[in-house]
Amino acid sequence: MTGSPTESRPSKILKTQGHTDQDKEDKQLQDLSMSKNPRIQRYLVAIEYIGTRFSGSQQQPNCRTVVGVLEEAFHKFIGQPVSIFCSSRTDAGVHALSNVCHVDVERISKRKPGEVLPPHEPSVVRRAVNHFLQKNEGDISVIDVRCVPNDFHARFKAQERTYFYRLVSGSEPLSTFEKERAWHVPEKLDLNAMQEACKVLVGHHDFSSFRAAGCQANSPIRTLDELHVCEVPATPYFPSITEREQNNSSLKDSHTCSVKPEVELPINSFSNTNDMVDTNNGKSNLEEFGIRRRHCSYVVTARARSFLYHQVRLLVGVLKCVGTGELTTSDVERILNAKTVTAASPMAPACGLYLGRVKYDLP
Repeated sequence: MTGSPTESRPSKILKTQGHTDQDKEDKQLQDLSMSKNPRIQRYLVAIEYIGTRFSGSQQQPNCRTVVGVLEEAFHKFIGQPVSIFCSSRTDAGVHALSNVCHVDVERISKRKPGEVLPPHEPSVVRRAVNHFLQKNEGDISVIDVRCVPNDFHARFKAQERTYFYRLVSGSEPLSTFEKERAWHVPEKLDLNAMQEACKVLVGHHDFSSFRAAGCQANSPIRTLDELHVCEVPATPYFPSITEREQNNSSLKDSHTCSVKPEVELPINSFSNTNDMVDTNNGKSNLEEFGIRRRHCSYVVTARARSFLYHQVRLLVGVLKCVGTGELTTSDVERILNAKTVTAASPMAPACGLYLGRVKYDLP
């Protein structure tokens, strides 16, 4: 499926368009969420979690959610219910290296009900909440806490969000250690073709073709500041015999293990080429048994102020099809210009998506 040579390049859109309505809506919701009680301390809380056993981040009845588990831990800590507001919503199965939320806490004495005490230090909040979280499934933890003004909103004050998407490529079955942590693509991926497709999609566009049904955003126009794909070492990574020998050789004149090797190992040195099983004769190149073939591992990075519903997973779905040869760069231009999600490739699964960072201008 290729595009016609006469098809136009993606249309340019004024950067001021699309943000106005969103900014007004953000301001109205921020005003509504502002705490009016001067005795309440607002905390900004950064959390990491494995999304496999969560039904998403937002509170849902009769479902285990990130917000629900976090609210329960805070309740046990301070002895009263709280409301958690997340910077970014994540779907069921999506992970977070750092999602951010805010919570308002009024510290009331448990010995003398009604007596208001000074707010807890952020370090105390982190330790206490993690204590209760670890008594749950242990798949979520607080990584940072900071006191912020009562008008600081985790969602609306966010300046930038970064998502990572992990793909592993290779005919071997997916490793047990990678289950529900990455998208396994059996076909070989063309990295250069995927990188060229990224150039088409990055920038200020109408992303209607990458906007799932049910999206509540007022405008499909977004500025994608970064869309990048690169090959990375497979995880979990353990050095092969060859790599260990290369490192030992570079350190032979040193008595410490902290010296940087004189020669940087190329990315393909992580593929265990000397340790892999030869499928033609069933024997290891080193005549060793039980050595797993490593997949090629890739990470797609998407960075923007905000994203549309399922935008990153739809983008990755298209990039994957470019990598396998099902689509060309011209096809990507055609899909973007079509401005309908029906033109896009199937959406990438949730398991490979990670919310990596939410950036703020903190007071």
